[in-house]
Order: sequence, then C-alpha cells, then structure tokens
Amino acid sequence: MTESVQNRIENKIKSMKKGSIIFPSNFDDIGNVEAVKKSLLRLTNKKFLVRLAHGIYLYPKQDILLGILYPSIEDIANAIAERDKARIIPTGIKALNQLGLSNQIPMNIIFLTDGTARTIVVGKRTLKFKRTTPKNLAVKGEITSLVIQALKEIGKNNITEEQLNRIKNHLKREKKENIEHDIKLAPAWIAEIMKDN
Repeated sequence: MTESVQNRIENKIKSMKKGSIIFPSNFDDIGNVEAVKKSLLRLTNKKFLVRLAHGIYLYPKQDILLGILYPSIEDIANAIAERDKARIIPTGIKALNQLGLSNQIPMNIIFLTDGTARTIVVGKRTLKFKRTTPKNLAVKGEITSLVIQALKEIGKNNITEEQLNRIKNHLKREKKENIEHDIKLAPAWIAEIMKDN
C-alpha cells in the first residue's frame, strides 16, 4: 500500500516544475498523513527531494556549477502563506533590506500574518510568522507595505535625509491609488512622508 502511495506521490511531484516547494498537504488526496510522511522521507533519502525544514520539502533544481538551487527565504514564506491562504508582510530589517536601506541580511526574518503564528528553522535562518491585526495587512501596495514597515523599524526620530530620499524614489514606483489607500493605514508621521510624494 505505502509503495503505491510513494509512486503516486513521486509521479505527482514529477509533474511539478523543478524548484517547487512541497508540503505533505499537497498529497492529501493520495494517502493518509502517516503514509505521505513516510513516502516523503523515503524520497528525501533517495535524494529525489530535499528537506528544507520540518514538513517543507524542495523538488530540487540542479545547476551544473552551483549544485542544488535553494529557494530564498521569501519564496518559502510565500509558499507557506499560499498553502495557508494567509497574507504576509515582511517587517523590520527585511523590509529595510528589500528597499536597499540596509545591507544587513537578517538571520531571523519576521513576517506579519493573519495565518498561524509559528517559527520555522530553515538551515541557519529562522522564519517567524507573527499574528497581527487585519489593519496591518490591509495595505494594497507592495512598496507602501515595505515603506511602512521599514519606517517603523527606523523610528520617527532616526530617519536620515538619504533614507528619506530613497524611500521617496521607491514611492514614485507605487500606484497612486495604492498610496492614497495605504496612507490611511499608516501611523501619522509615516503618512506625512508618504503624502509628500
């Protein structure tokens, strides 16, 4: 029985594109939780899959020079959010980094979510999902979302002229209606910065 579950799982994975992030729940239609977990473990031992973290696998894409191409921490976070039908927003240093306001690459990445709060260890990095209010996730623009989180991290009295200019350049690429919508959700001092644009 388990053997056929494994074969069916393997065939289903082969129909996905290489580099896909896989969860046991992808195979709910094939077998019970235990049979699926055992099959995924066997496929990992066979080097058909790579285990990224507890319950998270990769259908690896190989590069001749680099070997296995691992997904970014954002890709993993987005895959989890998609699976859980949850919304996520990067916070703090991650937001600063994505906007080019910091070269620091955070080892611990925190995402705000309306999904389940949890911590996932991926290699040497930690991915943390923190529950937040719907208001924090109601922002429409990807850039405005990062700007709000980055400014919260910097703090009202610590922002430099250079950071301000960089943020304003980013906001020029955001849709006007997104900015107008998201200003209402931002703290007053951040809304002032966004209005100036």
